Amino acid sequence: MTPRLVRTEVLAGLVVALALIPEVISFSVLAGVDPRVGLFTSLTMSVVIAFTGGRPGMITAAAGATAVVIAPLVQEHGVEYLVAAVVLGGLAQMLLAAAGIARLMRFVPRSVMVGFVNALAVLILSAQLPQLVGVPWPVYPMVAGGLLIIQLVPRWTTAVPAPLVAIAVLTLVTVVGGVDVPDVGDQGALPDGLPALAVPDVPFTWETLRIIGPYALGLAFVGLMESLMTAKLVDDLTDTPSDKTRESWGLGAANVVTGFFGGMGGCAMIGQTMINVRSGGRTRLSTFLAGTLLVVLAVLLGDVVAAIPMAALVAVMVLVALTTFDWHSVRTLPRMPRSETAVMVATVVVTLVTRNLALGVGVGVVAACVLFARRVAHLVTVTRSTDEHGRPVYAVHGALFFASSNDLVHQFSYADDPAEVVVDLSDAHVWDASTVAVLDAITHKYAARGKTATIVGLEGHSADRFERHTGQLD
Repeated sequence: MTPRLVRTEVLAGLVVALALIPEVISFSVLAGVDPRVGLFTSLTMSVVIAFTGGRPGMITAAAGATAVVIAPLVQEHGVEYLVAAVVLGGLAQMLLAAAGIARLMRFVPRSVMVGFVNALAVLILSAQLPQLVGVPWPVYPMVAGGLLIIQLVPRWTTAVPAPLVAIAVLTLVTVVGGVDVPDVGDQGALPDGLPALAVPDVPFTWETLRIIGPYALGLAFVGLMESLMTAKLVDDLTDTPSDKTRESWGLGAANVVTGFFGGMGGCAMIGQTMINVRSGGRTRLSTFLAGTLLVVLAVLLGDVVAAIPMAALVAVMVLVALTTFDWHSVRTLPRMPRSETAVMVATVVVTLVTRNLALGVGVGVVAACVLFARRVAHLVTVTRSTDEHGRPVYAVHGALFFASSNDLVHQFSYADDPAEVVVDLSDAHVWDASTVAVLDAITHKYAARGKTATIVGLEGHSADRFERHTGQLD
C-alpha cells in the first residue's frame, strides 16, 4: 500500500468516524440504550469486520435497521437480554452464511436494487430533518456553506476529502465566532473509557431462549439483508467483486464479539459506506479506522468532537443522499416496463412506510417474482392440429410451472375428441411437480371417458421430472 493510498484511507476513515458519532448516538437512543453502548458497538463491529468481512471499504457499525428490531426487547426485558440476543443473532448469521444465504442475492432484480437505493437516499435525507426544524437561524446558512465547500474543494484539490474540510471549517467558524448552534455534544454523553469483556447476565434457560429467539432471528435476517445489499451496491460503484459468503460469516462473527462486549449489534451502514467510498476509501484500513478513530475521538478528544456543529454533519449527509439517489431511474420511468416500475415503487413505498430496508427489499423481491410468474404464464400457448392417423395433436409451447400450468387443463376438448389424443411437449419445459399433477389430471380426464391421451416430446430434465412424479401425486 503506497503512502498516498494510506493517507486517503486514513482521511476517509476519519470523515466516517466524525459522521458516525451523532448517528450512532441517535441509534442508541432509538434502541433504548446508553449512547456509549452504540459507540462501543461501532468500535467492535468495525474492527472485527475489517478482518473477517468480504467487502473491503464497507462500513459496519451500530445501525438504525437493527436498532428498530431490538428496541422492544430492551424496553420489555432490559439490556442484558439484548446482549444475549445479539450473540445468538450473530451465531444465526454464521449458520446462514454456511447454508449459502449469500447466493440468494442473484434473485434480487435491478428494479429492487434501484428502489433500495432511492428509498435509502430518502431515508438519509429525512433523517436530517430533526436537525433542521426548530433550530437557530445560523444553522441554515451553515448547512448551505457546508454543501458549497464540499462541492468546490474537489475542484482545487483531492488530497483531503471535501467533507472533512467542510467539518473543520464550520467547526472553526462556530468556535471562533461564538455561534450558538446545536453540536455533537448536545446529542449525548461521550465515553471516557473502553468496553469490557463480559458474559450476558441472563439465566441460561429455555424461557430465555423463547424471549430472545425472535429478536435474534430478526436481527440476523435484517442485518444480513442490509449488509448484502450494501455490498452489492459497493461492488457496482467501485467495479470490484466481493465475497458475499465471507461478508455474511464476518458479520455474524462481529455481532458475536460485540455481544460479549455489551454491544447492541449492527450491520452495514449504507450512508456511512457511501461517505467512505466517496472519500476514496477502498480497503479494510478505512473500515478499521472508522471504528477505531470513532472511539479515539470520543474518548481522547471528546471536547473537540463535542464542538462540531450538527450543521456540518447534516451538510455531509444531505450530499450523500443526493448523490445516492438514482436520478437516471426517474428520467427513464416512461421507457421502463410497467411491471418493473411497480416493483421499484413497491420497494420504495414499503421501505419509507416501515423505515425498514430489509422489509422493503423483501416485498420488492416477492412482487418481482409474482409479476415475472404472471408474465411468463401468459407465454404458454396450446395449438390443436391433426396427424396423419387422424388423431388430434395438442402442441404445448412455453415454460410450464405452477402459475402457467394451472389453466392448461382447460385447453382440451375432452368430450369431443376421439378415442386417441396426443399431447406434444417438444416445445415445452416442465419445471415443477405441480405441472406433472396437471398432466396427470389431463390423462385421467380422458381415461374417465374411455379415451387415451399420450404425452410425447419430453426430454432431459423435463422427462426425468415427469417420470419421478407421474402417478405419485394423487
